[in-house]
Order: sequence, then structure tokens, then C-alpha cells
Amino acid sequence: MPARIHAQLGTMGYLAGGIVLLAAVPLFFVLGNSLGLGLEQWKNLWSSRLPGLLWNTLSLALLVAIVSLVLGVSSAWLIARRRFAGRGLAKWLMVLPLTIPTYVFAHIYMTLFEDDGWIGALWQNLFGVAPPELSNIWGTTFVLSIAGYSYVFLLVMGALSRSFQSLEEAARIHGAKPWEVFFRVNLPLLRPAIAAGLALVVLHVLSDFGAVSMLRYQTFTLSIYLQMSGRFDYQGAAGLSLILVFLSLTFLVLERFFRSRQRYYSGAQSKPVDPKPAGLWEQLFIWSWLGLITLFAFILPVVWMVSWSWEAWQQELIDSEFWGYAYNSISIAFLAATAAVATGLPVALYHARAHNKIGNLFLHLSSVGFVLPGPVIALGIISFILAWAEPLYGGMLALVLALMVRFLPLSVQSQDAAMQQLTPSIEQAGRILGAGPIENLWRVIIPVIRGGMATAWVLVFIDALKELPATLILRPTGFDTLPVRIWIEASEEMLELAAPAALMLVIGTLPALWIMMRGERKT
Repeated sequence: MPARIHAQLGTMGYLAGGIVLLAAVPLFFVLGNSLGLGLEQWKNLWSSRLPGLLWNTLSLALLVAIVSLVLGVSSAWLIARRRFAGRGLAKWLMVLPLTIPTYVFAHIYMTLFEDDGWIGALWQNLFGVAPPELSNIWGTTFVLSIAGYSYVFLLVMGALSRSFQSLEEAARIHGAKPWEVFFRVNLPLLRPAIAAGLALVVLHVLSDFGAVSMLRYQTFTLSIYLQMSGRFDYQGAAGLSLILVFLSLTFLVLERFFRSRQRYYSGAQSKPVDPKPAGLWEQLFIWSWLGLITLFAFILPVVWMVSWSWEAWQQELIDSEFWGYAYNSISIAFLAATAAVATGLPVALYHARAHNKIGNLFLHLSSVGFVLPGPVIALGIISFILAWAEPLYGGMLALVLALMVRFLPLSVQSQDAAMQQLTPSIEQAGRILGAGPIENLWRVIIPVIRGGMATAWVLVFIDALKELPATLILRPTGFDTLPVRIWIEASEEMLELAAPAALMLVIGTLPALWIMMRGERKT
């Protein structure tokens, strides 16, 4: 049996296994602390908190997944398959919401929906009643959906750009109607990308701390944080974290099971789909739908940030310290994104080509860091460093390691989705022509999946730029970032100080988005 496992692993398998083992460090922390819970403590958790937390968390994840699916797939389809005025701008507008943290979305819309807020005042004038309350499942669904639908859009848009016209033409020749072509040809080809996008959305919902804490909606992450910070009950927090890990891994196993045999390849000589020119009325419909999404997902939040940032500028509150926070955020996000893409490549490559249970296990375990709340990941990394690498404690590398573990699933999922459409014969041709494994990887595989790698880097960069709880715990002394300052200033209702930091997060991600868009155009 050991010899068989050794043969299945190979060099790439051992490399992926080492990375996965490091990513699972927070899980070991959770398991170790959960062992201290007795039967009575588990019974108390179940009778007092678990049923409500399960219902709140799972129902929220389901609702956000449905809304993100509708928004992401519809916008990607309209932009990929229709040629209209401003099409390039529309791509940017669908991606830009990723630059805004969920806690900023929550804080902005709580302010806008107050009685004297922009939307609240308009609501009362139009309907004569108080504006709706956001501190419930519907408000939280709204915030997390507009913050996360872009993950589905990006991966579906990438898959549509790599689809081929010959398949659709063959279906039409055989008499298929447009809706039949979509459901019987396009949708099966898009399933891997849709599944990967929804996996990212659901994992974000399960691990989100900022929005649910701002909106005071009780999920596992908020309860775990309160258990740790308020009661200093690390064993109880570990028990809740263990259940959250189980839920997330169950979801990932089911997601992989339903698309495990759905692999579709197209001939290298096939012609990509050429978008059809949209008529006047069709362009009006497209921009009405995309404009409505953009209004709530980007325009309103940015206008709010600009308005309060102008107030801060007039009061001369933007000083050299502020620019230091911006530099700290960008530098730490750059390091974390680079580390996550480099470590995620072997895991994704081994899973895409091994086709065995070990590869599936590695893929699932690499997602553990993403389904755990930021504070739990930070404490797990601290425990690991104190036991095995004490000189790293309190330094920058500890924070980079935590962020790499935290966002490794973004890297793995994006690169794995790109590899699903990499025809195996292309790799085989490289080997036949004498290329070794490293040369084949560098000259054949990476050029083909570079769009997926660029997407992975940008997604990790953006999320690392916005990460709050792990940064609060692991940042070196005196090392403040923009999210830390946003949290501090927003908690004290100092909007003129929180808005410039939030706006800087948006501005700081624009070069990263340009890299991603440029990579997508070249694929």
C-alpha cells in the first residue's frame, strides 16, 4: 500500500501534500482544542446555539448563492455574447465590486438606509414609510450578494471566452433552438466554471466576519468571534469552528461529486464564438440590467466614499500616516497573492491531472483555511509559529503565512477551473517532443492557463487587501493597514476618516484588475 501511494503521489503530489499540510495548520488547532470539549458541553452547544446558527448560516449561504448565480451568469452572458457600445467598460463595472470589503458595504448601506440617509430619505418620500431594516437575513443577503457575485461573473466570463463556435453551429444545424443551444450545449460547458464560482461565493459567506458583525446577523463566524473575544472560551470557539469546517467540506465534496465527470474539451483549431451585434432596444435592455447591478454594487458606495473623502480632504485629515497605511496594505497583499498563487499551482495541477482520491483530498483540505474565521486562522498560525518557528512571531512573515492559508482556496479554485479546459493531448505533445516536467510546465501549461493564474492572483490580492480579523491579530506592532483603520474609524462613527481608507482600497486594486483583464484578453 505505501508503494502504491508513493507511485500515485510522485514529485508533484508530495509538493502538493506539503502545501496542503501547511494550509491545514488552523484545522489542527481547531481539532486539538475541540478534544477538550466534554459530552455535556457539546449537548449544551446543541441545545442552546447550534440549531439557530445552522439555520442562519445555511439559509444565508443558499440565498446568496442563488442571487450571485443570477447576477453573475446573466451579466457574463450578455457581455460575452453581445457586442454593444461600452462593452469594455461593462466588464470593468462587473468586477469592480470586488474592491469593496463586505464590512464597508454593510456600513455604507446601513448609513444610506437610515431615516436621514440618501436611500432612507428617498424611500420615505416615495412610499411614506420607514426604510427597510438591513439587520436581518434579507439585508445580509443583499450585501453579500452584491459583494460576491463578481466571482461567478469572472469564472463564467472566462469560460465563455474559451468556448468555441463550432459546437453551437453543430447544434443549430441539427435543428436546436436558441434556448436549447443554451441549456444543452452552453450550460454543460459552463458547469465547471459556475460550480467553481459558487464554491467561492459560498465559502466567502461561510467565513465572512465583517458584514455579519456590522449587520448583527448571527452566523457561525460572528458567534465564534464572540466566543473567543468576549468569553475567552477557545474550546467552545473551536467546537463551533469544527462544525463550520464540516459544513464547508461537505459542500465542497458534494460540489466536486456532481461535476467530477463533467470534463469538456474542444479542438485546438476551433473558432471562438464571435459576439453578435446588439440592436438599439437590446442595448437598452443590456445597459438597464447591467446599470442596475452597477448602481447598487459600485456607484452608490463609491459616491458615498468620495463624498465623505472630500469632507476629510477639506478638514486636512489625509496626512502622511494615511499614505503609510495604504503602502502597508498594498505590500502585504502583493506578498500574500504571490505566495498563494505559487503554492496553489501544484495543488490545482495535481488534482487536475491525477484523477484520484488523493487529489480530491488535497483539494478539499486546501480549502480548510478559507472556511475558518480569520481569528481562528490567526490563532492557529500563532500556535504553529510558537511551537515550530518562534523567531517568526510578531513579524511580517507570520501575517503573510496566515493570509496565504486564508486565501489559498481562491488560488486553487481559479487555477483548477482553468486547467479543466486544458486538453491533455497538449501536455502529451510537449512530452513527446522531449520536454521535461519543468519545461512542460513552464512552456506549455502555464502559457495556456495564465488567464486563470492572473485571475487567481488578482482575487487573492483584492481579498488580502481587504482582510481584517487576521490582520488585527497578527500585524506587527505599529503596522496598521487600511482595513484596520476603516474598522477603528467606522466603529467610532468617524465617517470622514473611514471613507478615504475605503476609497483607497478601491483605487489600490485598479492596477491588479488591469493585469487580470489584460490576461483574459490574451487567453
